[in-house]
Amino acid sequence: MSPTTATTGFRRAEDCRLEDLLTVLEAHTDPAAFPHADRVVQDVLVYEAASLRPLLVDPDSRDTVLAELADAFADGPGIVVLSGAFETTVVDRVTDAFEQIIREEKEAGQLAGDHFAGPGSNDRVWNALEKLAVRDPEAFVAYYANDLVALAATAWLGPGYQVTSQVNVVNPGGKGQTVHRDYHLGFQSPAVTGRYPGRVHDVSPLLTLQGAVAHCDMPVETGPTLYLPHSQKYRYGYLAYWLPEFQDHFQRHHVQLPLHKGDAVFFNPALFHAAGSNHTHDVRRMANLLQVSSAFGRAMETVDRDRMVRAVYPSLLAAVADGLSDTAAGHVVAASAEGYAFPTNLDRDTPVDGMTPRSQAEVVLDALAVALTPEQLGTRLDAVAHARLSH
Repeated sequence: MSPTTATTGFRRAEDCRLEDLLTVLEAHTDPAAFPHADRVVQDVLVYEAASLRPLLVDPDSRDTVLAELADAFADGPGIVVLSGAFETTVVDRVTDAFEQIIREEKEAGQLAGDHFAGPGSNDRVWNALEKLAVRDPEAFVAYYANDLVALAATAWLGPGYQVTSQVNVVNPGGKGQTVHRDYHLGFQSPAVTGRYPGRVHDVSPLLTLQGAVAHCDMPVETGPTLYLPHSQKYRYGYLAYWLPEFQDHFQRHHVQLPLHKGDAVFFNPALFHAAGSNHTHDVRRMANLLQVSSAFGRAMETVDRDRMVRAVYPSLLAAVADGLSDTAAGHVVAASAEGYAFPTNLDRDTPVDGMTPRSQAEVVLDALAVALTPEQLGTRLDAVAHARLSH
């Protein structure tokens, strides 16, 4: 099939050829093209957080880093490791909250399945973002004030992104996942995927950034995620990963990087990947999976952001009073509040000073700027919610 047909027409599983993927995978990561990376390991770019953070102060150097990360996700290996992205004390506090949630959900008889692994292999917390915000707002603020999460998300998606998270724990002896791509088209069956034209296959990866934060040390034997660098560039990949010959190639040629607690990994959702099997007897390998969605798309989970904002705001207000920077506070707002003004009822929610009404995130930032009380913000949030009702 010609490149033009692949773009404008429909892609079919019978058109997937392993030799075409192998041609794509002949590319290797050129360190010279990514000068801010500390090193390249198995074709994966590794950035040291301590080296990146000073570059984020100056807008010009920050823009340069943003462009470099975007190139890495699109045209490079499709994956970067941000070593030392999180303070381990912050990670430990959030881990404790996640463990409590897992215990309580199990005690309540709530079993969470996994898209790409057998039942019982993993412990999964869906909508961990909102559950953390409500359970431990101070921990939420400390965790999502992270500047490197915001850097990676902005590099790929621009402003107004939406954060969701799911906790995945692969228990000792637990089997890993099968190779896959991620949301949106990655979560569709081949029959459904084939009904979307080629242009949609190309657009889907631009709507989401996948990430994972290591909540424990992850030597290879614990099963950190398996990757196939550069595979995001194979245009038939959403259909191909279901096919046995592609799965076999992935099993034989994937790479697997050990991680330390507090490291973060971000990758193009079209990258072939899978959680690994945990071969240890005593390590519950926990990762917080971040799925960051474009403002122009919708997230996988239903998240009650009004509830989250009301829960987090008192802690965020206190953190700002104690010296949390406006930039860091903005990261927390981006992770919790709705950053996009639409959909809304334009009869009631009429734009006043621009082309769009105030988003929920802008309302929260306005409140922080003048230190509104939680009760005062609550009144404004009630008005925002009412304005968006269709009748």
